[in-house]
Amino acid sequence: MAAFDTTRTTYGSTGLFGRIGMTFVALASALVSWNESRMSKKSLNALTDRELADIGLSRSDIEDIATGKPVF
Repeated sequence: MAAFDTTRTTYGSTGLFGRIGMTFVALASALVSWNESRMSKKSLNALTDRELADIGLSRSDIEDIATGKPVF
């Protein structure tokens, strides 16, 4: 037997406040992502070349690592 729930709105039909809320969520998410990338770059740049080599990285890999791109 099938049931149909009529108390929920259809997918993607959020109201004005829902869209404003989603905009703030997207903005906050972008800000957190940018800060994590910035902190990763800062931490990796603080390492010496020898320490980077020990973990299999070079200075040219830092930007890719911080932005989430695959290195290998």
